[in-house]
Amino acid sequence: MAVTRQLIINGEHVPAASGRTADDISPWSGEPYAQVAAAGPEDVTRAVDAAESAFPGWVAMPPSDRARIFSRAADLMEQRTPEAIQLMAEEVGGVSSWAGFNAHLAAGILRSAAAATTATQGQILATDMPGKLSFGVRQPYGVCAAISPWNAPLILGTRAVAIPLAVGNTVVLKPSEDAPIACGLFIADILLEAGLPAGVLNVVTNDRSDGPQVVEALISDERVRNVNFTGSTKVGRTIGTLAAQHLKPAVLELGGKNSLVVLEDADVDYAVNAATFGAFMNAGQICMSVDRVVVDRRIADEFSQAFAKKVADLPTGDPTRPDTVIGPQVNQAAADRQWAQIQDAVDKGARVLAGGGKPDGRVVPATVLTDITPDMRIHTEEIFGAATTVYTADDVDAAVALANDTQYGLTAGVITENLREGLSVAQRLRTGIVHVNDQPVNDEPMAPFGGIQNSGYGKFGGEAGIDSFTETRWVTVQQDGHAPYPF
Repeated sequence: MAVTRQLIINGEHVPAASGRTADDISPWSGEPYAQVAAAGPEDVTRAVDAAESAFPGWVAMPPSDRARIFSRAADLMEQRTPEAIQLMAEEVGGVSSWAGFNAHLAAGILRSAAAATTATQGQILATDMPGKLSFGVRQPYGVCAAISPWNAPLILGTRAVAIPLAVGNTVVLKPSEDAPIACGLFIADILLEAGLPAGVLNVVTNDRSDGPQVVEALISDERVRNVNFTGSTKVGRTIGTLAAQHLKPAVLELGGKNSLVVLEDADVDYAVNAATFGAFMNAGQICMSVDRVVVDRRIADEFSQAFAKKVADLPTGDPTRPDTVIGPQVNQAAADRQWAQIQDAVDKGARVLAGGGKPDGRVVPATVLTDITPDMRIHTEEIFGAATTVYTADDVDAAVALANDTQYGLTAGVITENLREGLSVAQRLRTGIVHVNDQPVNDEPMAPFGGIQNSGYGKFGGEAGIDSFTETRWVTVQQDGHAPYPF
């Protein structure tokens, strides 16, 4: 029997006004794992009504009280990790190590949100006006729209709401149709159990065919004052355009074409381990995944042979098995898209170092390709799946040029035993994030997270995240006498 879930509006579990539902398909079994309420624009209005009504009470709540809610929620997230692991396996095909990490980092994000409730919210400004105090004060927007993705559902669903809520906003969350429970309802369940007041967080799930109308209704509602979205660059353009049309600030964390640069002096075994983890964690379905390994030509053969062997031996298949590394892609369309990229590259002369076989249902064999040329789709398109590419570079300058040969700019990694050289390369890479002596798949709640170019704009995490979900207001106080007027 499939799990059934309703919308969460004003702290209550309610059906869609139309009574419609949508199937939530398991990528491993291909059968419905759950049925969720299929919201329409009228349900969005109900959710925004609740968020708007809850805002005055929530923003007035003492910050220490808000902090306690997030701390309790973090504890609950950790306690419910076994449930989260099962949920992610069934709903998105996530393997147990990935799902456990999701729960761990989501708890960290909630604890970071608890700290954010008491963060400094302003500063004293210089002024030339006699007897006047001048302040820059950060205040919440009010109602925020959050649109969360399926691929790291606990992490990215929690990130979409935690800091916005912590600094005093209320939120209407629209989770992905591929993970409405894991990146939406499950997170709301935990926050409500932790004591979040009714209406502060509302969740509207929907049928895939209704997605554009639901998103448009949410962003165009004049009471929604801020938008955040994590997902593909294609959809992000639409979200950003719609937000701009309504003069609403947006945080967009989008796709990536991420490189791992391996310099001549790198420890090859370490570089192989880093590349394997960076390219194939969650079957490559991470915005930070390694799409390109750029290796110095002098160690390229040694690296490629060892990398291909390690990748070929990765356990693949059933995500409920504790040793599985490569589980299924989220749906058949994703598996077919990756197979088409691989086939296009092979047809145009790419060489297969590992994998390369046709998908078994939704499971794409872990694949490594080399001899990539610019006319191949895989050179420019984000892979977002269980494949990666190896390039060789004659020197550091050529490696940097290859890594920067993309319209994306999310994250990157540099492997070297020379930290001075590594930092030099890091400063030349055009990405919002870069890690020296590590691979690109990194995230910490307190760090500013976001990309440049086609990878989006705005930041989650740390002080930058607080800035993204508050607006600065200028406030002055004439404390000494009266201000002089010329007439």
